[in-house]
Amino acid sequence: MKTIITTKNAPSPIGPYSQAVLTGNTLYTSGQIALDPKTMQLNTANILVETKQVMENMKAVLEAAKMDFSHVIKSSIFISDMNNFTDINTVYGSYFDDENAPARETVEVARLPKDVNVEISMIAVK
Repeated sequence: MKTIITTKNAPSPIGPYSQAVLTGNTLYTSGQIALDPKTMQLNTANILVETKQVMENMKAVLEAAKMDFSHVIKSSIFISDMNNFTDINTVYGSYFDDENAPARETVEVARLPKDVNVEISMIAVK
């Protein structure tokens, strides 16, 4: 059995997918990009701002499932330019502490939706 998680505090899906799916105690999120949930406009002034918007969107999805970043066990980060890794990692890291940081991969890809620079998805367990 699965429960679809939705919140107005994160961007509405721009395709046939859910913001997240909860099955048992495990939450699988869809990838988040830097869309402002209120305006559905991209917030890509620079990579730091863009990554913060992505993480705030993810925070809203986690909260809709009554979770937070301490519940995250796995993250996947997709970036369009590995030269942005340090800045993305700085913002991303501010949402976790070293003692409970999740497993993660970071992959450079050729292109992301709406030509953004970063997309992040997560798996969380309550």
